[in-house]
Amino acid sequence: MTTERVSTGVSGLDAVLSGGLIESRNVLVRGSPGAGKTIFGLYFLSAGADSGETALYVNLGEPQTYVEETATAFGLDADAIQFHNFSPTQEQFSEEESYTLFESAEVEQPDFIADLRETIDEVEPDRVLLDPITEFRYLTTDERGFRTGILGLLDYLKDADATVMLTSQAGGTVTDDDLQFLVDSVITLDVTPESRAVTVSKFRGSSFRRGKHFYEISEDGLTVWPTLVPGEQTREIEEGTLASGVSGLDALLYGGIEQGTITILSGPTGVGKTTTGMQFLTRAALDGKKSVLFQFEESQRTLRKRADAIGIPLYRARESGMLSVVEIEPDTHTVGEFEHMVREVVEDGAEVVMIDGTQGFQQNLRGLDDPTSVLLRIGRYLRAVGVTTFILNEVHNITGDFQATEERTSNLADNIVFLRHVEYRGEMRKVVGTLKMRTSDFERSLRELKITDAGIEVGGPLPELRGILTGTPEWHSPPDESA
Repeated sequence: MTTERVSTGVSGLDAVLSGGLIESRNVLVRGSPGAGKTIFGLYFLSAGADSGETALYVNLGEPQTYVEETATAFGLDADAIQFHNFSPTQEQFSEEESYTLFESAEVEQPDFIADLRETIDEVEPDRVLLDPITEFRYLTTDERGFRTGILGLLDYLKDADATVMLTSQAGGTVTDDDLQFLVDSVITLDVTPESRAVTVSKFRGSSFRRGKHFYEISEDGLTVWPTLVPGEQTREIEEGTLASGVSGLDALLYGGIEQGTITILSGPTGVGKTTTGMQFLTRAALDGKKSVLFQFEESQRTLRKRADAIGIPLYRARESGMLSVVEIEPDTHTVGEFEHMVREVVEDGAEVVMIDGTQGFQQNLRGLDDPTSVLLRIGRYLRAVGVTTFILNEVHNITGDFQATEERTSNLADNIVFLRHVEYRGEMRKVVGTLKMRTSDFERSLRELKITDAGIEVGGPLPELRGILTGTPEWHSPPDESA
């Protein structure tokens, strides 16, 4: 039996299907009204026509003129598709909005089947779209007759070596369980107010990417963003450390961060997480490493203004072409689109990536049901391709009980560097320490962190500061040696 692949016409969907549909088999695309089933079908037929195949659209729904206008709107060539219409004309559709195609008293099943088979024999299609197949129910008097008729039609098309896509109106009280049982493959389109997602629940004879894959229908066309899979790409990891260029901080880390690892910079608001992360990122870029900052928390203008005020050469790093700042504004991107951005920067050669930060990540992306799982998946993907990654995590307690992170992502981190506010004699200070470095040793003491107009300063160890992990840090004066 053939296992040759045919493209769906949507590259992202082909990736989900491990290369595309299997030739001469059938697939059911199901979803609620407005999910985009017809558009998926038109891309499928157009991909065949562009490859020199014969494409047949068996139209059981909207008037052909509507379908042609839809194809043209997405830049698809409707003239390359042959239509076999069992749908109302535009005039009939306008006259009666509740028009039902297959009233059993008006259309006799034998004539319909004979007519369709005659068209198939005449056209000899390589690809067939039956849209929507659920209208066939009106041809039969019972469910058994419906299943028998569909199975017979699919067998006839398989004998004709046609690759077939069927669409099904599913949702609410309408079920299509019987159709899912009869076909080789099942693709479901889910639509919520925030996002659209495609899932594959059945693909006979092939592996496929499981889970939810987001898609978008816009004026630019139809796009599917396959979910990231850790290990789908591999890259040799360059050995060595990534230094910050701040002597005290690098001493705390015994030279810097091991390349290809994931570091969580953790701390409350205003403690210096973004500033510290920018220090690593700009140093990497100016050392010739392609770096990318995904900024969820503030605008590029604010970021540059802050960098300029403390002497971090963010502008120079960007002008060098080695640092990119990608601003992710609220509600502009789905999770899938962001994952696609991550994949693209990796394919473009990024060696260092920073995500700032987890709070904005949760709030800004659409369709984010489980932020922790998505963040873990992205992190593992970046680690697998050897990208040195910084994830900025905000903890909400400015003082009080110590928390490494609040997103249950500690197990993802190879390194955890924490920054905290502490009080000393009525004055707020900042300290930095290392909680974990999986691949190397590190200094166990805390150091004072200062951010001035001259940049970041990290002082020497503070042996007199104790109890920060208990939530009640105290300063202990060293003994008076002169006594």
